[in-house]
Amino acid sequence: MLQIMIQGRGGQGAQTAGDLLAMAFFAAGRQVQAFSSYGGARRGTPVNSYIRVDDRPIRVRCDIDSADAILCFDASLLEGSLLATARADTPIVVNSSRTAADFGRTLPGYRVIPVDGIAISRRNGLGRIVNSALLGAFARALEAPALDVMVRTLNEQAPKLHDENVAACREGYRCIDVQLAGAKNE
Repeated sequence: MLQIMIQGRGGQGAQTAGDLLAMAFFAAGRQVQAFSSYGGARRGTPVNSYIRVDDRPIRVRCDIDSADAILCFDASLLEGSLLATARADTPIVVNSSRTAADFGRTLPGYRVIPVDGIAISRRNGLGRIVNSALLGAFARALEAPALDVMVRTLNEQAPKLHDENVAACREGYRCIDVQLAGAKNE
């Protein structure tokens, strides 16, 4: 079973990203369980989205204490309780313009994969709405769901700006693909 945590701040789109990712895994034929947790339920407070993915029905009904993958919308949230759920091999995709080497110095022992979601979103006409860029990056880091499934889900579920969301998703995917290829060559 794959256990995923998505963390952001209210208003950043973390819950929407969790819903879209769950829909993409379901569209790929997987069993999915998705739920969210809100801090103060207002803009700016931490928001968590949790997803479990498996090939069999998911019967467990508790919080996720140990994440197999983490998507973080705000690098300032990479601390304490979120990092306590990560293992050394847990990919942590984070929305940040900082480099992987920088995170390696400040968070040794964690596999942090940064992607500048804001820059990608702005280039694709989405302003500061980063969920599609981050979903593409996250899908590449996990190698699931497949990019075509993620794109189809965005086309079907994004409320507006379909072409822009798809373009941001594809660019986020390519960004991580290049980054991971570079890490293999080092």
